[in-house]
Amino acid sequence: MESITKNPQPPATLRAMIERAYGADLVPEGDDFAEELTHGWFNVAYIVRLRDGRRTVLKIAPPAGVEVLTREVDMMRTEIAAMELVRERTAVPVPRIDHADLSRDLVDADWFFMEYVDADNFGLAAEAGRLEPDVIAAAERELGAMNRELNGIVGEFFGPLPGPGSATWREAFTIMIEDTLRDGEKVGIDLGWTFDDIRSVLAEHADALDEVTEPRFVELDLWTKNSMIRDGRIVAILDHERAVWGDPLMEAGLTGIDLPDFGDPTPFATGFGIEVAELTESERTRRRLYTLYLVVIMTVETGFRKSDAWVYAWSRSLLDALMEQFGRTRPESVEATIG
Repeated sequence: MESITKNPQPPATLRAMIERAYGADLVPEGDDFAEELTHGWFNVAYIVRLRDGRRTVLKIAPPAGVEVLTREVDMMRTEIAAMELVRERTAVPVPRIDHADLSRDLVDADWFFMEYVDADNFGLAAEAGRLEPDVIAAAERELGAMNRELNGIVGEFFGPLPGPGSATWREAFTIMIEDTLRDGEKVGIDLGWTFDDIRSVLAEHADALDEVTEPRFVELDLWTKNSMIRDGRIVAILDHERAVWGDPLMEAGLTGIDLPDFGDPTPFATGFGIEVAELTESERTRRRLYTLYLVVIMTVETGFRKSDAWVYAWSRSLLDALMEQFGRTRPESVEATIG
């Protein structure tokens, strides 16, 4: 995917990064040693072949001069911390980090090399029709079980993984969604709703958040495209930069409970250990708030990414659907300003 947040580097810089991470003896010759992975939206990533033939993966954060959402500032540092935490505290497979560089002297951003996983991207393979339906369902159940294991890590506060934290989930989640609304106001994005409409929905239903009293590790972005599959089994999960301390019901694999556009959540939920039909009213309310947060992010970030028009239109339609679930009807005065 094309995005202004991607930070590609010329071969000479990539060679300097390889030398720092692996030593001069493993710096490859020529200029065809790096293949960019194109399906991500935020960081640039390369498969790099070292001089001895081994493959590794390089991820580079956005350039210093590109404006990102508040939640995305220094986000690669969150990813590194999350990967280390997962490797130390769970059996969930994540790539090994070979070298992380936060000095920003070779390039104007954080970067790290990690283990290359010789497997297919689960989501891409499923989309391409290379996996049978029963294999897809089983792998989604496995993803749900892995995600639940991640949620077993208990934190000391609510909110972003590195902190600063909040004493309550209501406070942390309110800050998270408010940061995104302020980002939207800053770039003048048209949500089709006023920003105060979104704030009003949160205020009306915030009591449901008070049921969450223990901060749990929430991966937040574990979609099928952020996992690798080999021989029908999940062998790695990827892209941990959005992890927070919060409520496990916020996990991405459950988003389809609220919006069918995100697919049938049943296999994931089964592996995750919940029955959708048995969720309490308060749990359903929390889940809707988390989906509202997601679609607000999706809409607001189009103002930062300069995304294609269809991304904005789709995100807006999802936001309309969520607001309708909260019993809201867009005022005619707002509708008349769209387009």
